[in-house]
Parts: sequence; C-alpha cells; structure tokens
Amino acid sequence: MDLKQLLYKENYSAEDIESLLSLRDKESITQLQNRANEILNEYAGDSVYYRGIVEFSNLCSLDCYYCGIRKSNKNVGRYTLSGEDIISSAKWCAEQGYGSVVLQSGERSDASFVEFVEDIIKEIKTVTISEKLPHGVGITLSVGEHDKETYERFYKAGAHRYLLRIETTNDTLYKKLHPDNQKLEERKQCLEYLRETGFQVGTGVMIGIPGQTTAMLAEDILFFKEQDIDMIGMGPYLVHNQTPMAEEGQMDKDPLLQLSLNMIAVCRIVLKDINIAATTALQAVVSDGRERGLSYGANVTMPNITPTEVRSSYKLYEGKPCMDEGRQECKSCLLGRVRSIGRDVAFDQWGDSKHFAARIS
Repeated sequence: MDLKQLLYKENYSAEDIESLLSLRDKESITQLQNRANEILNEYAGDSVYYRGIVEFSNLCSLDCYYCGIRKSNKNVGRYTLSGEDIISSAKWCAEQGYGSVVLQSGERSDASFVEFVEDIIKEIKTVTISEKLPHGVGITLSVGEHDKETYERFYKAGAHRYLLRIETTNDTLYKKLHPDNQKLEERKQCLEYLRETGFQVGTGVMIGIPGQTTAMLAEDILFFKEQDIDMIGMGPYLVHNQTPMAEEGQMDKDPLLQLSLNMIAVCRIVLKDINIAATTALQAVVSDGRERGLSYGANVTMPNITPTEVRSSYKLYEGKPCMDEGRQECKSCLLGRVRSIGRDVAFDQWGDSKHFAARIS
C-alpha cells in the first residue's frame, strides 16, 4: 500500500499507525501534515481555542519518577495559590476573551483539597458570567485521580472537561515511570469514572520516553480510539534533572520534535473530530513548537495565566518556556504565533470537543 492509500484509509491497524508515525523523509511528512489539516478542516474546523491555564498548586502526593514536582523532590518551593488569586486569574481570562480556563495542580485527594477545588469552581462559574459568556468560562480540571463521587462533585460544581494524562498505556513502561503503588489499571478506571460522570474526557501520553517504541505509541492511539476519548493533551518527554529518570537522558531534539508532530498528525487522521492541544512542551524543544503543533492538526493551545512569581516552581521538566512573561505579553505573543500560520483564535467560546457532542447525541 502506498502512502496516499494509507493516509485515506477508513480504519487503521496498529501496523498502519506505526508506519505513519515512522515517516521521516520530507515529502512523506508533508503529505502526512497536509492530510491531517484536511481532516482538521473537515471535522473540527480551523479555529484555535484558548485554555488559560492556572497552575494553582505544586503540592503532590505522587512520586512519578520523571516529574519535577514529585513528592520526593525536596528542592522545589511548594505553593498553593489562594482562592482569591485563582478566581482573579479566571476573571482575567474571561475578560481577555479566552473562553475557557484550565485549573491544574499536583495530585492530591485529601478532603480539604477536594472541597477547595469544588468551591473555586463554583465561584469561577458565578463571577465570569457575562453577555459573551452567559454560562461563565468553560472549566477544564487537571487534578489527578479521584473516586467517582469526587468527580461528580467537581462536575456538579461546574467543571465540564477533565484532563487525566495516562502517559503510556504499556504496562511495562508505566511501571518504569511510577512506583509500585501507582497502577495503570487505576488510571484507566478513573477515565471510565469521568466518562460515566458526564465529563468531556481528556488524556494523553509522553512521546519519546526512554524505552518507548513507535509500536507502543501506535497502541496508545488505538487506546484513545477504543476509549472514545474527547480530547488529547500530549507532548515530548523532557528530562527534569532532579528526578530518578534524569540519568537516562532524552531523545535528540530533531527526532523528538518530528515524532511528537507525527503523533499529533496521526491522532488527527485516526481520531478526526477530537480536540488536540499544541502543548507548551513543544515550545521547550524548539521556539516555534506550538505553531508547528497547530500546523500538524492541533486546535487548542494554553496560554499560561499563572502568576509569574510562582511559575518557576511548577516546572515538570527542564527548559519550560514563558517563565517570566506577564499575562498580557503572553496573550499578544501567542496570538501572533497562531496568526503566523494562517489560523485564528475563536475568542469568547468554550471550544468544546465536537467528538463529545457526537458521542452524547
């Protein structure tokens, strides 16, 4: 089967996906990119949606071996923003026309944390109501694993999207990334709870993990399809020097970037109408990484609206960009980046996943 036939298939096997992920010559990559954008325009439209991200706490109860804010890293200055700071950030986000906010933190499940998040969601939904956003800003949560009852509390409070990255669906590789008390099956169960609760369900993987193969990434994509995932947030694996995995290093920049872009394109081709984020980690690999992600079929990007005084303490990997930029600087910069590739931002919209709308109809 030639490449054109492969790009226009209806159903993809693991072998088909692996072949597409492995493309490296310029002509083939251009065909892959073009097909991804055809699918994007047909199924999701070419608008880019903003999610203003507030990294509101770096306290974490988990000890993932790759993560800079893991519980055992004693060199991190720990913080939790006040409710006032989080709500102020969300209000600013709404006033700028971003339409949606992401509340992200380290993973905790204690009662005080759950109540804090629940109260913040309720307040944000109230204070961001306007003529342009009659139901307030859209809220995506990314606060880790919880029981179903907790997810129901968050949903009833007003959050309607949830991102729980699985990082890899390969059990052997998952065990390499996590202590024994962190189970892949438990992560998968949480994704099921989220779906049952009514959330738009998001997940994602790291790309280029030491020991990872393209066959594993192909299986990840099939997992997204089998689980009917609504949105994907994924990016290149980047080392944090104060973690157990630091000694294993990371892929060279150019192949890591291309593999990450291929993952975006292939996810778009196979999954069609989902939301896919062009993540900040792409910009850590190369300065125009987020633009490149958008040019390979992504349709979401997340300007950082975390107060600058704490941003450097939420560093999951080395070289995280935009540590010192103010919110207004970030807004202007990112808009210019989006428009530089011929796309535009859909302001004052939640930008919900079209896949989710089709799934529940």
